[in-house]
Amino acid sequence: MNENVQPIFILPEDTKRTSGKDAQRMNIAAAKLVAETVRTTLGPKGMDKMLVDSMGEVTVTNDGVTILEEMNIDHPSAKMIVEIAKTQEDEIGDGTTTAVVLAGELLKKAEDLLDQNIHPTIISKGYRLASEKAQEILNSMAENVTENDSKTLQNIAVTAMTGKGTEHSKSLLADITVKAIKSVAKKEGSITIVNTSDIKIEKKVGGSVEDTELIEGVVVDKERVSSSMPRVVENPKIALIDSAIEIKSTETDAKISITDPEKMQAFLDMEENMLRKMVDKITASGANVIFCQKGIDDLAQHFLAKRGIFAARRVKKSDMELLSKATGGKIVSNLDDLTSSDLGKSGVVEEVRVGDEGMIYIKECVKARAVTILIKGGTAHVVDEVKRAMEDAIGDVAATLRNFKAVGGAGATEIELAKGIRKYADSLSGKEQLAVEAFADAMEIIPRTLAENAGLDPIEVLTDLKSKHDKKIKWAGINVFTGKVMDAW
Repeated sequence: MNENVQPIFILPEDTKRTSGKDAQRMNIAAAKLVAETVRTTLGPKGMDKMLVDSMGEVTVTNDGVTILEEMNIDHPSAKMIVEIAKTQEDEIGDGTTTAVVLAGELLKKAEDLLDQNIHPTIISKGYRLASEKAQEILNSMAENVTENDSKTLQNIAVTAMTGKGTEHSKSLLADITVKAIKSVAKKEGSITIVNTSDIKIEKKVGGSVEDTELIEGVVVDKERVSSSMPRVVENPKIALIDSAIEIKSTETDAKISITDPEKMQAFLDMEENMLRKMVDKITASGANVIFCQKGIDDLAQHFLAKRGIFAARRVKKSDMELLSKATGGKIVSNLDDLTSSDLGKSGVVEEVRVGDEGMIYIKECVKARAVTILIKGGTAHVVDEVKRAMEDAIGDVAATLRNFKAVGGAGATEIELAKGIRKYADSLSGKEQLAVEAFADAMEIIPRTLAENAGLDPIEVLTDLKSKHDKKIKWAGINVFTGKVMDAW
């Protein structure tokens, strides 16, 4: 080799490079650490985490994806585990902690196989085979659920909320969840479409969690623009306006020089006349309630109040879209185009005091395609945690109605999966069999964690569960409150 040849750097000189087994171990260690962080939050007896951000804001929760998002993780492999949680949250809305714990355990078992000199490609293939078999087993063991099976749907919602600060109100919140889902669900042939974005969750500090309510319509976190306007409007005709009810400013910095007081008054009169014409157009349409996405001039507010019209301004675009779905009204961008056919309807529009602030209820909407769950509670922490719990419940119930299938909890499903996958592994030859068996072993981390978090002996619990499942009791799960095996369905 020519000693005069200079080394060529394709990366910055201070770059650290890790490869081979060292890279594998580092990546697995980072992912396992993330999984261990949230593992103690799993189940009804899981613990909450207190997170303090750089601004001193405190979050207390046991919601997996919330914890991981607040942690600001930098390690690239650990970030991939966080992405698992986010994907689970986006697809279903719940099960983030379970997904992360399973991923961490699968990597732990893979590390054991690597120590036995099993090639990563073989491990990957075995895991893929086991995953496909797991899907097959899940489909065969799942119970059928219909939209009329309210009791089962409520139980699913209760399970999603268990251990998340809603213990004393689970029945009420589960009932609200199921009713909300059914209100927005649409049948298209044999398929049920549930768009969870049609369910607005609004939260306000004040009252108790028991005061949480479902509104067949929309709750807008705004107040009427003038106290002179009516507070309640029954059988309203609602205009949804996406343009400002005020005089437009010019885009150029033009200046008008007025030397005569009469001209000044004429200028003001012209502005007043323009605003009056805008209000006349609203009145001519028959509207007596308006929601404006932009501003409403003070003088226009005065004219609207004199005509007994209820008005709210700077309403969020998302709220305008929900109002359109709930009331049947059309969002109009130009007042000149507003007609009676564009107006929405509801039973009542009312401004209500919630805590120290006012909110507008648009309720009793006939065939509302958008509903609102208004969560109340004594503190901001309480309403935040209840909101997270209800989002999980909504995701689970919506997912159930999309495919009309559900499985039991309490670790029963994972034990049954492990049993089925082990049986499948016996039919394989080659080293892939070891990876499939490792996959089956990893499934048991869920009931093991449930037992550990409840202060129970995990070995004893797993032994009892396996014994019941060997007797073909497929929904045998662990009751973490009694420590006994129960029917998880």
